[in-house]
Amino acid sequence: MITRRMLFAGGASVGITAALGAAAPVRAAARRAPLSDVFRLGVASGEPTPDGVVLWTRLAMDPVAPDGLGGMPARPVPVEWQLARDENFKRVVRRGTETARREEAHSVHVELDRLDPGTEYFYRFRVGTDISPVGRTLTTPAAGTASRDLKLAVASCADWQVGWFTAYRRMAEDHPDVVAFLGDYYYEYGDYKYPVRDQAGGECLDLAGYRLRQAQHKSDPDLQAAHAAAPWVVVWDDHDIENAWAGDVPEQPDPPFLPRRAAAFQAYYENMPLRRNQRPDGWAMSLYRTIRWGAVANLHLLDTRQYRDLYACTGKSGTVGPDCAERLDPNRTILGGKQEDWLFDGLRTSEATWDVIGQQVFMMEMDWVNGEQKGYSNEGWDGYVGSRNRLTAAIEESGRNAVVLTGDVHSHWAGELKRDHQDPGSKSVAVELVTTSITSAGNGLDEYPNTQVLLDENPHVKFFNGRRGYVNATFTQKEMKVDFRSLAVVTQPHYPAYTSGSFVVEPGIPALNQV
Repeated sequence: MITRRMLFAGGASVGITAALGAAAPVRAAARRAPLSDVFRLGVASGEPTPDGVVLWTRLAMDPVAPDGLGGMPARPVPVEWQLARDENFKRVVRRGTETARREEAHSVHVELDRLDPGTEYFYRFRVGTDISPVGRTLTTPAAGTASRDLKLAVASCADWQVGWFTAYRRMAEDHPDVVAFLGDYYYEYGDYKYPVRDQAGGECLDLAGYRLRQAQHKSDPDLQAAHAAAPWVVVWDDHDIENAWAGDVPEQPDPPFLPRRAAAFQAYYENMPLRRNQRPDGWAMSLYRTIRWGAVANLHLLDTRQYRDLYACTGKSGTVGPDCAERLDPNRTILGGKQEDWLFDGLRTSEATWDVIGQQVFMMEMDWVNGEQKGYSNEGWDGYVGSRNRLTAAIEESGRNAVVLTGDVHSHWAGELKRDHQDPGSKSVAVELVTTSITSAGNGLDEYPNTQVLLDENPHVKFFNGRRGYVNATFTQKEMKVDFRSLAVVTQPHYPAYTSGSFVVEPGIPALNQV
C-alpha cells in the first residue's frame, strides 16, 4: 500500500493521484494529462519569527503565458510540502498539503508555527512526481537572545530588460540569514528600445500583466537561488505598482489608478512569501511590520508610498525639483499618522541593541546640484522634512542605535542622518546605508565626474559607488559591519562581486568608521 509518507521518501516516483486514490473509482479529473515541470518559479520563504516562517511556491508550466496564469489548468492542485532539519530530508519535522488555486495564480503560502527558535530548516514541495528545488530558511532567535548575530543582505531595484540578475547569485553565495528587499522588485514599464533581455508583455496595467511580470522575474535562476538561500522580508516602492505614485494619486490618470493598484497588490501577495494577515483588501494592503532578531536587532519595515502626502513644490515627482517652503511644512507626512505612531512606539519600547529601519527613499538631506544653487528631490524625505524631523526626534528621545536602510537611487551611498538638517550644528542621530540596484540603470561607474563635488557639498555623506550590487550588514552586540558589494558589469552574466566600501558603526556612536 502506498502512503502519504512514501510520496517524498527516497526519491519514490509516484504521483498524487496514484498514491491517494488507487482504491477509489477513477474520476474524470484523474484521467487528465498529469502536470509536469510545475516548479519553474522556484521556492521562497519569508516573515521569520522565533517559532515560525512562511514557505512559498507558485506553480507554473509556462512563466510567460500571456494571461499571467503560468500555463496552468483551471483546476485546483494539491501541493505536498516538507520541512526538515537537513537538506537531504533524513530528519523531516513537518509535512502537509496545501491547495494551489487558480484565483490566486496557483500560489501556495504555508504559514508555519511551533518551530524551534534560531534554527535552520530546509523545505521542498511536490506535485505528482515533480519535486521542487530545496530551500533553506531560518527562524529568528528567541526574545532576549544575544549570542546569535544577524547577517542581513539588502537589495532593491531589479529591471529585467537592462541586465542580468547575477547580483542575486552573488548575494546567495554570501549566505545571509535574512534578505531585506526594499522595493522595485520589477518595473511595470513596457518594452525599452535596447533591452539586454527581452521582456514578456507590455506595461503592467491589470492583474494578468502584474502576474506575468512577477512570473518572468521568478523564472530567473539567479533570483531563484537568492530566494532559496534565506528567508526574505519585502516591501514595495513605486515600480511595483506604477512610477511615482503617491497615496491615491498616480503619475498618470489613465487607466483608473485604484483598480490598477488593487491588481498590483493582489499579484504582489501571490508572488511573495507573506502571511495571511498581509493579504490585500482591494486597493489597501498593510506591509509595515517589525522583524525581531533576539536581543540583537529589530528590523522595522516601512511603507513610504501608500500613505504619503502629494509631492511638494510641483505636485509631481521629479529627480531634483526647485526648492519651496512647502517641503519644510512641519505637518507633511511620508508615512501617515498611524504608521508614524507605530514606528515611534516601536522605538520607545525596543530593547534590542540595534533598531534597523528598512525603507525606500533617501532619508538624509541631499543637495543634488553642484555649486551655490540648491536642488532637492521631492520624492525622498527632503520633500517631507516634517516627517523626517519627527522621526529623528523619536530616535534621539528613545536613545536608540538606529540604522536606516534605503533603496531606490541605483547607487551605493553611506552617510549620517542629522537631528535637523536645517541646523548646521545639528548632531548625527543615525547612519543611513543606501543599496544600489540589482540591474537598474545598467552597469554604472565606480565614480562619476561630479561625485567628489557632491560629497564635498554634503559633508554628512561619506561614501558613494555607482555600480550595481547589494549590501551586506552584520549586526552584533558590539558593532554593525557593512560591506557594499558591487559588480562591474550586469549587461553580461556571471561577473564576480567585489567590496567597494566597508564601514563599522559602534553602539552609541552614530558615525561611519571606514575599514
